[in-house]
Amino acid sequence: MKFLLDQNLSARLVEELQADYPGTGHVREFGLDRASDEALWEFAKEKGFVLLSKDADFHQLSFLHGHPPKVVWANLGNCSTDQILETLRMRRDDIAQFHQDEEASFLRLS
Repeated sequence: MKFLLDQNLSARLVEELQADYPGTGHVREFGLDRASDEALWEFAKEKGFVLLSKDADFHQLSFLHGHPPKVVWANLGNCSTDQILETLRMRRDDIAQFHQDEEASFLRLS
């Protein structure tokens, strides 16, 4: 499983997440840092990414369109990049189970 990190997440997370989520990338790497949510949605769908965002907008898109792509919402409020990284590592089993669930399209991490 690989994440596509939304613009609202630090690009520093990409390197930190490679061991647990190989192939993870940031929207900036693909020239999508100013792309619309719909464009990110289509890109993630085409390239097999799970969208990871702190933005609730993808929550609504997941209900509208279903999956793919799947969406992980880091609903963690005002927090540091290190806190986001720690949450993703601590919730690795929950994220893996979500990814394997053929019916699930949205996971909220809080």
